[in-house]
Amino acid sequence: MLALEMDRTFMAMPVPTQETPAFVEADRLVGKQQNQIEAIGNAILRKRGQSIKADRLLYFQDTQDVDAQGSVVVEQDGNTMSGPHLILNLDTNIGKMEQPVFYLAENDGRGSADVMLFQDKQHYTLDNATYTTCPADNEDWLLKMKGLEIDREQQIGTAHHAWVEFMGAPILYSPWMDFPLNDQRKSGFLAPVFGSTTKGGSDLMVPYYWNIAPNRDATIAPRVMTKRGVLLNNEFRYLESGYGGELHMDVLPNDALANRSRTRIALTHSQSIAAGLTGYVNLNRVSDDAYLRDLADSVNITSQVNLVREGLLSYNGGWWNTTARVQRYQTLQDPAAPIGVPYARLPQLTVAAQRYASGANLAFAGEFVDFSHPAALNAQRLVINPSVSYPLLSDPAFYLTPKVGIHSTHYVMGANNAAALPNASRTLPIFSMDSGMAFERDWSLAGGNYLHTLEPRVFYVYVPYRDQAQLPNFDSAQADFSFVQMFAENRFFGSDRVGDANHVTLAMTSRLMEQANGMERLKVTLGERFSFSPPRVNFITPATSTNRSDILLAVAGRVTDAWTLDSEAQFDPNQSHTQRYNIAARYRPEAGKVVNLGYRFLRNTLRHADLSAQWPLSGRWHAVGRWNYSFQDNRLLEAIAGLEYNQSCWMLRLVAQRFTVGTQQANTGFFIQLELNDLVKVGSDPLSLLKNSVSGYTKLNDRPVDKASKVLR
Repeated sequence: MLALEMDRTFMAMPVPTQETPAFVEADRLVGKQQNQIEAIGNAILRKRGQSIKADRLLYFQDTQDVDAQGSVVVEQDGNTMSGPHLILNLDTNIGKMEQPVFYLAENDGRGSADVMLFQDKQHYTLDNATYTTCPADNEDWLLKMKGLEIDREQQIGTAHHAWVEFMGAPILYSPWMDFPLNDQRKSGFLAPVFGSTTKGGSDLMVPYYWNIAPNRDATIAPRVMTKRGVLLNNEFRYLESGYGGELHMDVLPNDALANRSRTRIALTHSQSIAAGLTGYVNLNRVSDDAYLRDLADSVNITSQVNLVREGLLSYNGGWWNTTARVQRYQTLQDPAAPIGVPYARLPQLTVAAQRYASGANLAFAGEFVDFSHPAALNAQRLVINPSVSYPLLSDPAFYLTPKVGIHSTHYVMGANNAAALPNASRTLPIFSMDSGMAFERDWSLAGGNYLHTLEPRVFYVYVPYRDQAQLPNFDSAQADFSFVQMFAENRFFGSDRVGDANHVTLAMTSRLMEQANGMERLKVTLGERFSFSPPRVNFITPATSTNRSDILLAVAGRVTDAWTLDSEAQFDPNQSHTQRYNIAARYRPEAGKVVNLGYRFLRNTLRHADLSAQWPLSGRWHAVGRWNYSFQDNRLLEAIAGLEYNQSCWMLRLVAQRFTVGTQQANTGFFIQLELNDLVKVGSDPLSLLKNSVSGYTKLNDRPVDKASKVLR
């Protein structure tokens, strides 16, 4: 038998500089002169990943020139150019096509021109060209230009004396315009943003994006408000291998309504200093209390009242870590609803450690804080909290874990001690026992195969009583009763109060999960706490002295592929009434169709309804909106109403918003935006508002791979 030896050079491909053969086929091939081939009828020439089709093709083998006539189509890298006549050199790719029609695969763009000149394989120029991303037979918008340069190496198109026509009407002109052919970033003016608010009047913003480097950029966005003046918005972002951050610096000189200059500075910076050592800075400052209420454009920003200023160093040593922090706040006061100023931490030092030894979990948490306040009591606080837990049972179906710890706190009083409080200490032992089981069964229900579980849990805590009325309170608050707090050792946030406890929590969780993929279709949890003695350390005086807590019930899950549910209720068995409940349901059968329903109730405090939706109306019209109302205050918190029209290559958004900016103030804004897909957005942009306000909102004209907004200048 003849042995065959493998030739490993068989698959080697020639490098691009090597000469490669040209392949010519047609209905009829004729050799006319020396080194000349004429292809007639369905002629095709292929070379170096490029193909040329024509009715008639003349190929000069010695010079590599091609003269193609009649229904000429050039294809390379997914792009096509067609026209009646082409002259092209296959080696240099220099040539000319008359009356070309082109298609760019990078963004599904297409267009036409009087003449296309090939400078090489990556660069073309076109005279009297049109361009659009609309599909064939649709010219709702066109970019027309005297000249167009396409640089596929840099993925940039450059137009000269260009104007945009929408529905046949010119809407934008520029003597010079360039735009990316893909999702790359590029310096230039972004599309202008138009808008109107009751606080600032009509406004116009013209952002300039500066792509300084691949890891640094800036946006300079002057915003002209007819009632106030010119607000200069400035953003700078940077990212290096060891650090990164973002800086905002906004200035409004001589606000015509406020009769003063107004500023905002915001800096976030994180840095890796050494192995395990990191740093972080978050600085925020505005010139006056009403800055965000007057100039911000969303309810999430206008509702901010404490702007943090902090810096920290953190070290992670694997099984232990430590943090040093300094922290202050700028408190923005609303004259109609003044609030207390938070304490500054100057500094705060924390240490945490955890090790496993002989099956036991050894943990330690320590903290030192110097609390500072201009008017209230100042003090230094030291907290030491070691603990050890040991699992007696550790099995997927059973667990039993006792835990013993000590919470020791020491105070040294400082300035503003009007009550002459002495230095104080408090040391409390804490014992807890966490245990539970998990039962499972296979369950066929409604034609589906599910895993059904029952998971009882018992949690016991003992903390002796200590009178803490004479201790200061810097950062503690009584936690709302919830499933998280139900299984916590302390019913207070912070370290200034440690609640006495001698109680046991009983809870049951049941889950229904699909066998095929583990999806949780339904989860029901029920729990209650029983005290052997009523708790005595409280910020909130209990309505009744009882050994029973409220009963908590939570029901959540993806009930169907379209419906999801998340709800929780708290029932007071001692007074036989519901203390609080909240329910949120979402119906989302497909992208672009979503309805969110929510209601929150807290007895004598809160009654909020929140409805939001995005839904098709008729044809290409979609409605989008939100209604967030407080029945307790008889006040609208936020309302959004909008219409969206989604055409194949453009989209129109009409949105109105009204939201509360203070106890007695509201702001109204209007957004009108025309987006020409993969070219430019004209008008005020409501997209961030809609995404934040309507959970599950879908940008209807997104491609499967989202294209970045194009740059216009």
